[in-house]
Amino acid sequence: MKRILLLGASGSIGSQTLDVIRENHGTYELTAFSVGHQAEKAEEIVANFPTVTAVCFQNQEDADAFASEHEWLKVYAGDEGLCQIIEDTEVEMVVNALVGFVGLAPTLKALECNRILATANKESLVVGGKLINDLLDAGHGKVLPIDSEHVGVSKLLRKAKGKKIYKIHLTASGGALRDLPVDELEFATPEQALAHPNWQMGEKITIDCATMMNKGFELIEACVLFRRPMEDFAILMHDESMVHAAIQYTNNRYLCDISTPDMHGPIAYALAEGNVKYKVKSVRALWKLKKLHFHDFDPERYPCVDLAKRAYEMGGNALAVLNAANEVAVSAFLAGQIRFTDIAGEVAVALRKIPHLDDAPYEELVVTDKMTRAFVEERIRLGLQ
Repeated sequence: MKRILLLGASGSIGSQTLDVIRENHGTYELTAFSVGHQAEKAEEIVANFPTVTAVCFQNQEDADAFASEHEWLKVYAGDEGLCQIIEDTEVEMVVNALVGFVGLAPTLKALECNRILATANKESLVVGGKLINDLLDAGHGKVLPIDSEHVGVSKLLRKAKGKKIYKIHLTASGGALRDLPVDELEFATPEQALAHPNWQMGEKITIDCATMMNKGFELIEACVLFRRPMEDFAILMHDESMVHAAIQYTNNRYLCDISTPDMHGPIAYALAEGNVKYKVKSVRALWKLKKLHFHDFDPERYPCVDLAKRAYEMGGNALAVLNAANEVAVSAFLAGQIRFTDIAGEVAVALRKIPHLDDAPYEELVVTDKMTRAFVEERIRLGLQ
């Protein structure tokens, strides 16, 4: 029985992780979880998973109220609570389904405590990739991706051992605005940008799909996870989100990971540490996959990808700037404060203006994160777009 601590149980990835645990109750046990601001979901989770011994909330008030009615449970609160629950709870695996920079500290804590970390928290791999790999190289813990693209790459690389690889392709749907003319993007509404054609996800990641910042993040994640240079990876536009990743051999043959656009499969693969049966399809050319459509990536339509690549090349604290500026800009767009096209603009300005540090330990990343958020928030308040 693998004991699991689930961070972000109330979100999209978190709720689907609960499904996988429930469907495999003889294999996995939910020992602890966090629910952030959605305190009302904690009661239902505890009722459905009687093995739970600890819960973490974002607000102290919610934690106190829950603790008064559940004296047999350990209850934690705040960002500090996310790290403390990892340290105190005896589990084999931590699933990080948190969204944003808040996920970095728990990621590092899980590895420091030698836990297996299954993560969907893009931001921690983007911002703290070097810190994560330093811990792994020192023998602390293990990291497994939950993103469908990186799970696909993991499968494909296992099958492709000994063969010469020309390129590893991460596929992208293009998001909800993929068919909107470029000159109309600035007028796109949050409602339009949230209407993803293939996936049901949280608001922030859905907007990141529309700007394709998520794909820029995933390129960085791939470099971190697979210890490969950026030039090994490419983006392939794919309408149906059925092919999640593809390896292109030097003989121009493709090896593809294909499944329906549903996160239960990648989550199950991560929880099982890859010990599940799967099929990988090899084809002579992608056009042989009937009823599936592929297109070249257009960098001018999706400037956030180049911004992500630029931040990765800069290294140091530039990745914290990239993430923080994007988080603030996405929130502002959802609140109707800026235009859709201003998201990339705010990230670009932040990368130019925030002082760069080549060496960025965790403490400096925290400072950079706060500085960048304040900088972008002030620009938006003053209407400087």
